[in-house]
Amino acid sequence: MITKTAFLQTSETDPYKNLALEEFLLMNCQPGECILYLWQNRNTVVIGRNQNCWKECNVSRLEEDGGFLVRRLSGGGAVYHDMGNLNFTFLVRKEDYNVDRQMNVIIRAMEHLGIHAEKNGRNDATIDGRKFSGNAFYETGEHCYHHGTLLIRTDTQKMSRYLQVSPEKLKSKGVQSVRSRVANLCEFCPDCNVELVSRAMRQAFGEIYGIPAEDFPMKRLEKSMLEQSEEHFSSWDWKYGRSIPFQHELSCRFPWGEVQIQLDVSGGIIRMANVFSDSMNPDWTQTLSDALEGQPYSQDAMCTAAGELPGDIREDLQLLIRESI
Repeated sequence: MITKTAFLQTSETDPYKNLALEEFLLMNCQPGECILYLWQNRNTVVIGRNQNCWKECNVSRLEEDGGFLVRRLSGGGAVYHDMGNLNFTFLVRKEDYNVDRQMNVIIRAMEHLGIHAEKNGRNDATIDGRKFSGNAFYETGEHCYHHGTLLIRTDTQKMSRYLQVSPEKLKSKGVQSVRSRVANLCEFCPDCNVELVSRAMRQAFGEIYGIPAEDFPMKRLEKSMLEQSEEHFSSWDWKYGRSIPFQHELSCRFPWGEVQIQLDVSGGIIRMANVFSDSMNPDWTQTLSDALEGQPYSQDAMCTAAGELPGDIREDLQLLIRESI
């Protein structure tokens, strides 16, 4: 049961520092506490934990323009952050984690701005069918977070310049381009700005939880832990991931997300495997990668390796394997 709420908004715009703070809050959220963390990144592409950065983002163009590539802890797809976008994170223990309640804070905040918004599935909030908030989720042990974007005055031209959304994904959403799929809040509330949205979010947070949010006590932060986490998020290995010399690739889009499986095969044996996905479940890709390595490159062996995956994912991947090999 939530008995206290805390609010923290940072003026920092370095994405590695912001993700480090998010992780610290995740691991240090107290029982019975819910924290609302608001933050902004400057000129940043954030990819899901299991995505192939080279496929999802024009990395060279982004970095030539002084932008940042960031890999988050949660699953899901790639998003663009700039100073016209406000990010939010709800941090709470597992026993009090409630996505519907958390989403209601966003919907209530939009009501305070005179905007009628709706939840669309599990991970989007929309206005007139266009997405202004994409959401993702993460849990480790008893610690959970739900985070996402609030597009206020985001530069959608830059968004299209850096994001490489697959035609299959756009087709599944019934749109022609990433720009046509999203909406800025300023289109519906011309005076809308980051400060206004921040106030609306804090007010709605207190209303939905029935507890006015107190300022998060900064004395709870631990500099050494934040620095260690920042170093991790900014490291080459975490951002770009492992590259392998692959001869075979299986890919498909399913209702739960896209998947790309790269295989390095020698003498009929899978020596190395990379599995990428924008699935909201961030854990199964490493499970499959580990299970595939050392197995014969055959339908039966690969289907058996996929046998421990979650139900829908397991069945779809086993079908993909049988149709592709």
